[in-house]
Amino acid sequence: MRAGKLQHRVRIERMLEMVSDSGNVQEVWLPLVTARAEVKEATTTEFLTGQIEGYTARAVFLIRWPVQTISTADRLTYAGKLWNITGLSEIGRRRGLEIRAEAVA
Repeated sequence: MRAGKLQHRVRIERMLEMVSDSGNVQEVWLPLVTARAEVKEATTTEFLTGQIEGYTARAVFLIRWPVQTISTADRLTYAGKLWNITGLSEIGRRRGLEIRAEAVA
């Protein structure tokens, strides 16, 4: 993984449930990891849902191996957009992490 290709800043967030004093449960997204990334692939896949035509933006983000454990329950923020993590793959022996994500509509 070349440092010169890690040109984009991404933040990975984890959802936590906070309970207020009154007993209300609130879902809060807290920052877990901020990293430099290479956006390797950014495509738009068109699909048909019934009679409505839509699209889903998908991307692959390559980052150095993070200290924190990341899962598909987490989400990613990049360029002002929210991305749901759909897949994770280790690059080498903990050299890097490939994150596959879909943009939140």
